[in-house]
Amino acid sequence: MAPLQVTFLGTSSGVPSRSRNVSAVALRLPQRSELWLLDCGEATQHQFMRSELRVSQLRRIFITHMHGDHVFGLPGLLASLGMAGTCPGIDLYGPAPLEAFLLGALQHSSTRIGYPLKFHRVEAAASSGAPLLVDGELTVTCAPLKHRIPAFGYRVQQEPRPGRFNIDQARALGLPPGPLYARLKAGETVNFPDGRQVDGRSLCGPPQPGVAVAYCTDTVFCEAAVQLARGANLLIHEATFSHQDAEMAFQRQHSTSTMAAQTAAEAGVGQLALTHLSPRYAPGNGETPEDLLKEAQAIFSNSLLAKDFLSLELSPGACNSS
Repeated sequence: MAPLQVTFLGTSSGVPSRSRNVSAVALRLPQRSELWLLDCGEATQHQFMRSELRVSQLRRIFITHMHGDHVFGLPGLLASLGMAGTCPGIDLYGPAPLEAFLLGALQHSSTRIGYPLKFHRVEAAASSGAPLLVDGELTVTCAPLKHRIPAFGYRVQQEPRPGRFNIDQARALGLPPGPLYARLKAGETVNFPDGRQVDGRSLCGPPQPGVAVAYCTDTVFCEAAVQLARGANLLIHEATFSHQDAEMAFQRQHSTSTMAAQTAAEAGVGQLALTHLSPRYAPGNGETPEDLLKEAQAIFSNSLLAKDFLSLELSPGACNSS
């Protein structure tokens, strides 16, 4: 199964720093020339230009909440896509105010978008637990988080694939190779010219699980994030504050590094990526991002520190960085 690639385009909270832009994460989908974007902070289109990703492949954008460091990049990015003249359309998912915000920005800047924009409000799916989107082998679900304004986390899940096809067993049964093998590999029951009916599932190993990535920001620790991330290969979780600044985290409804790690541990995820780091922990200050990472690793050892342009390739049972 081809890996799902996750690329961090912005990992700072509130405002950008010298080394970190504000929130944006790109997903490059396996076996598709397609990108999905999680949040779109200011200057995200510049981050695309500095990466190896092609913004022309962008098809869906998921917004967690309406704070500026998660949405201010949208008007510029969509305007640039319109000027390129090659975009077939963008689907946008997010809280109810997203549509009015974006259309207002485009209208008052006299910006014309020469491609369709489709808006999808997430509140109903978040409250019911129903899938927000089913797109081929990918399902997106969402859940309400706990922040100062309505905020939502997202989970992108690949569907399981049929197990490995045992071609030696097929040959031993005298099944002629050809186009019917593809149907057997897909687990279908196939009627052969000699009258035999063969269940393809009997020639395949156990189903291969799809990978899942969960994205939770902005939020203080909450059970909804644990449930959304349950068993995911990768949890991307905000770690705005250090553990010693927990009181400030509760006041501002953000997470500490230890809250992120607790979420990862309780959800049983494969790996935790800490993002949305406050600039107060820039290198040279009393506490640094590495200190936040150590705090998280004390609770959940398989934690890493996200940084701008870090790419992770997710495949069942593995997560590789570049």
